[in-house]
Amino acid sequence: MAVGMSRPRGTHTAVVRACEGPGTEGEPDDVRDGGAVDAAVDADDLPDGLVVADETGRVICFNSAAARITAVPRAAALGRPLEHALPLEDLKGRRWWALTDPYGGLATRVGQPERNLLLPGGREVLVSARYVREHPTGPVRRVVVSLRGTEARRRTERSHAELIATVAHELRSPLTSVKGFTATLLAKWERFTDDQKRLMLETVDADAGRVTRLIAELLDISRIDSDRLELRRQPVDLSAAVERHIQALTANGQTPDRFLVRTCQPLPAVWADPDKVDQVLGNLLENAVRHGEGTVTIEVAPASVPAKSDEKGTAVTVSDEGPGIPEESMGRVFTRFWRGSKRGGTGLGLYIVKGIVEAHGGTITVGRGPGGGAEFRFILPVSAPAYLV
Repeated sequence: MAVGMSRPRGTHTAVVRACEGPGTEGEPDDVRDGGAVDAAVDADDLPDGLVVADETGRVICFNSAAARITAVPRAAALGRPLEHALPLEDLKGRRWWALTDPYGGLATRVGQPERNLLLPGGREVLVSARYVREHPTGPVRRVVVSLRGTEARRRTERSHAELIATVAHELRSPLTSVKGFTATLLAKWERFTDDQKRLMLETVDADAGRVTRLIAELLDISRIDSDRLELRRQPVDLSAAVERHIQALTANGQTPDRFLVRTCQPLPAVWADPDKVDQVLGNLLENAVRHGEGTVTIEVAPASVPAKSDEKGTAVTVSDEGPGIPEESMGRVFTRFWRGSKRGGTGLGLYIVKGIVEAHGGTITVGRGPGGGAEFRFILPVSAPAYLV
């Protein structure tokens, strides 16, 4: 017996063998018709658990993934009634097969959507089912059950919970400051000098800016994760963009000799989103200034896009002379909430930087610079104008 979908001859077909025996009824195991090949896939090759019960409700297939997920040996499951081989309960403790009644329930029902169910001992599994009928509203001939572990979903839930906790923490401090200073000014306006009022309002303005930046980061993460990051491509002069950021940093108190810029001309004309490029440069330079030491070196040079040697682009390398990033942390630099050894910030900036660069079709890497500090290098391809993308 085989579980699968038949396709017209002349195409490649994959048949999943649910149990030992010949191929789909009326069709040989290997089909060769004008070069077409029917490739059988063993149920044990599937990454998810597969359990199949026949028209009598007895298990005829129990693959190795199902045995691993349920901790039930295959031999103990084959031939047993489905509700005994797979004694599932919902989160309220109700017997799942008695509730769903696949063989005696509604004749129009085609299956059960994926949901969390419990195995004996309280282990959670994700279960979905398909009711196979020879014709609509006919009797159920097979019940095909898919099982998946909940580890991946739990990791996602933990990531979301951590994001919410981080956002709540980051919002609480500036909003408390804004609320405190505005309430004080409103209640005691006449008691403060102009200089005191200015200081309070400057603090409120800075904290409001922090909140605005955090909200922008959250929006960027949402767009990156859902693959909805919009790019408005224009000609971008990366060398001029770097100079502009350095001028802003020196205007905010950094000494000009802290920065060394090397540009290799001529640079290819890169089409990119200038606002997103500024976001990338601003984050990398701010990290180098805040967490690095010594001279911050920025190199801008032509480069080939990795994996696309025939495609040209521009590479920007930012390095410092600080302690650098430990080797064991290199693989986590671009993940959410990575902050390194020094606390501060949300830990979302480099995750967003990587998402922006990759949305442009580019790459970004991290390593150790010539001066011993961290070295970030990203490459943006030449690309094309927005109206041609």
